[in-house]
Amino acid sequence: MRPEIKGYLRSDGRVGIRNVIVVAYLVECAHHVAREIAHPYRDRGVHLIGFPGCYPNEYAARMMRSLCTHPNVGAVLLVSLGCESFDRTALEADVIASGRLISTLVIQRCGGTRRSIQTGRRWIEQTLPAMNTVPRRPISPEHLVVGTICGGSDATSGITANPAIGLAFDRLVAEGAACVFEETGELIGCEEIMASRALTSALGEALRNSVRKAARYYEILGHGSFAVGNAEGGLTTQEEKSMGAYAKSGSSKIAGLLKPGDKPPRGGLYLLDVVPDGEVRFGFPNICDNAEIAELIACGCQLILFSTGRGSVVGSAIAPVIKVCGNPETSRCLQDDIDVDAGRVLEGRATLDDLGREIHDLVFRIAAGAQTRSESLLHQEFVLTYKYFEPIGPDCLPVM
Repeated sequence: MRPEIKGYLRSDGRVGIRNVIVVAYLVECAHHVAREIAHPYRDRGVHLIGFPGCYPNEYAARMMRSLCTHPNVGAVLLVSLGCESFDRTALEADVIASGRLISTLVIQRCGGTRRSIQTGRRWIEQTLPAMNTVPRRPISPEHLVVGTICGGSDATSGITANPAIGLAFDRLVAEGAACVFEETGELIGCEEIMASRALTSALGEALRNSVRKAARYYEILGHGSFAVGNAEGGLTTQEEKSMGAYAKSGSSKIAGLLKPGDKPPRGGLYLLDVVPDGEVRFGFPNICDNAEIAELIACGCQLILFSTGRGSVVGSAIAPVIKVCGNPETSRCLQDDIDVDAGRVLEGRATLDDLGREIHDLVFRIAAGAQTRSESLLHQEFVLTYKYFEPIGPDCLPVM
């Protein structure tokens, strides 16, 4: 029997499955103060995020707007040094307009490190009781936005964990949820298959172009999305890795193509393009899995399904991360970190259909308030760097 889920109702109509306070630093110079403010409360739903750059970047500004007004976020403390280029006034106005509690702390005006930490902690103490007054309402599947990512993949990922997540996605989409898979750099060679699943031919061409862009990006950089650890885990080619990563998408029709910060307008399956647009200028498209998790969350994902084979212990700020491990040996080694042992398929202890149902049901239990392993271990990783994206065109979100 599915547990009853009561989510946190936000003024824009979206519903959160968590109600966290975000402490957000706006430049690396404010990182230490923000971390010291948040750390004593990390087991009470206070999460640390931030942008380390000093120079302005529209991608980073959009990401911070999306994250600070995410449905899982109920209140925000902005921590500014005072002379960085980040537009804190505009971000504060966006958070105020969203109806969330907010305060902005400027270190250069507050008296330095010690006084700023004291001031920030006082605000947290005053705000925590107010979080209990946020209205809640019953959640149905169509309120959910679920993301998926794979990291630390090996030869088992594409035959156990990833297809099991794909089956869970099919169930969620059929029930009205929005499901988001990524990334185009790990889907090279799968563009024609994805295009054949697009709701429209124009969307299909947009999907092809997104993968072509990723291939050009990697060609210029001289590397692909294929790590030494992937080879050590038994993967042989980029194409093999791509087919395994593609399996996470399931078999539903693809309803749209998003870029970081774009929100699915309705239920369905969406691809998130995380490879920057324009000339190659930022080195690696993403420097770690947590950068991609942050981009999924910026698209409104309330929780993330993380497939791994070699193993990963990370979680995330703002949204719970469910770990699905394709390798039974890794699951046994990292049993405190893994939520679902998909490697049971290899040992004849479960079928892919069994796992698809298990992951689907676990999504609802986590949405109802149960903790993931990474949450219980207080993992709150977060990464945000410089990128550039052009807005998506009308073909990317066809009206059907």
